[in-house]
Order: sequence, then C-alpha cells, then structure tokens
Amino acid sequence: GTVCVALGWAAWKMYLGRVETSASRCLAMGVLGSGLQTNQQFAEALPILEASLTMRQRQRRDKRDIFVAKSNLAHCLDDLGRSDEAIVIQREVYAGWVALLGVSHQRTILGGFNLCVSLDRSDLWDEARQFLRQLLPAALRSLGADNDLTLLLNQLLGGVLTNNSDCSRDDLCLNQ
Repeated sequence: GTVCVALGWAAWKMYLGRVETSASRCLAMGVLGSGLQTNQQFAEALPILEASLTMRQRQRRDKRDIFVAKSNLAHCLDDLGRSDEAIVIQREVYAGWVALLGVSHQRTILGGFNLCVSLDRSDLWDEARQFLRQLLPAALRSLGADNDLTLLLNQLLGGVLTNNSDCSRDDLCLNQ
C-alpha cells in the first residue's frame, strides 16, 4: 500500500510538467489513483481517478482504456459507500465491453462480475442473482470451470443466495 502510493506520487511528480496529452502523464495519474486505492485512501483517490478518466476521454483514448478507468472509478465510489453511482458506471462499462468484445470475452465477464459485486454491496440480491445466472454459462463456456474468474462468479452467487432470505430451494440449484 505505502509503496504503491510512493511510486504513484513519484510518477506523478516526474510527469506533471508534460503536456496533458502525454500518455506518460495519463498513466502516472492512473498509477497514483490505484496506489491510493490500494492504500485504502479512497477519498484522496477519487479526484485523481476522476481527473484521469476525464483526461483519457478528452484525449479520445482507446475505449478499453476508458472502460478500465471507469471501472477503477466505480470501485472507488463503491469503497466510499456510493454504490448507487458505482452501479450506474459498472452498467455502462459492462455494456461497453459487450458491444466491443461480446458476452463471452474475459474482460466482459470481469465487467459483469464487478457489476454484481456492486449489486451485492447494495443488497440488490435478486438482480445480482439473475445477472450471475446469465454470466456463469458464458464464463463456463469461454473460460472453463477451473478458471479463477469462473470460481469467483460461483462464490459470489453463493454469497448472493445466502444473503437473500427470500431465496427458495430451487434458487439453490445451480443448473437452473
């Protein structure tokens, strides 16, 4: 945590004098924001991540780069207890990955996982359950049953079902 923040600040200071369109400057902002997040300094990370996203959008960076920056911002908002805002962003990111790469790509599935984590944190278990039921078959087909992301999706589904007191015995059957 502390090392990540120190490296982030060092990178930021090194590239601060460069023009805003500099890829190095943009990358340094991302490193700093991620370092602050890793160190659980979410309030400090938020404006850095927002500025990094805005810079990437102004530079018309690759969509993938923007999706990653948006996802990092959403994680930070979620960590600050602003899950409603995080969910909106995670939905945009997931839809973007689907449009760009299709539903079975690992990046898309990861975007769906991130959305489900936000839904779970907001106690939106029915929506998370339904969405996970759609994601899991795609993960199994494209990534395999022993892939870490597939296993995380299964673990999240188990948690969602456990947290939802309205869940029925049929909901517990994974093949439905």
